[in-house]
Amino acid sequence: MPEADDRARINQVIFDELCQGTFTDASRHYYLQVIEQLAAQGAQGVIFGCTEIGLLVSQTQSALPVFDTTAIHAADAVSFMLSSSAPE
Repeated sequence: MPEADDRARINQVIFDELCQGTFTDASRHYYLQVIEQLAAQGAQGVIFGCTEIGLLVSQTQSALPVFDTTAIHAADAVSFMLSSSAPE
C-alpha cells in the first residue's frame, strides 16, 4: 500500500484532476513513480480501484501488472450476459 503522503496525493489527483477530465504528464509520472516504489517493496501487482486511473496509466507503462477494476467489471458483465445464467 502506498505511504500516507502518497495516498493523499493520489486522491488529490483523482478528485482535482481525473474526475475533472484533466490528465497531465506530471500526474502520470507521479503514479508510475509510486508503482515503481511499490514494486521495490515487493508488490506483485497494482489495483486501479478508481475508474479514472486506467485513463491516466496503462499496463504498458506500469512496472507491475495492473488490475483495472473498470475493465474487470466490464469483462465480467459481458461474460455474465453471454452466459446461460443471465436472465432472459
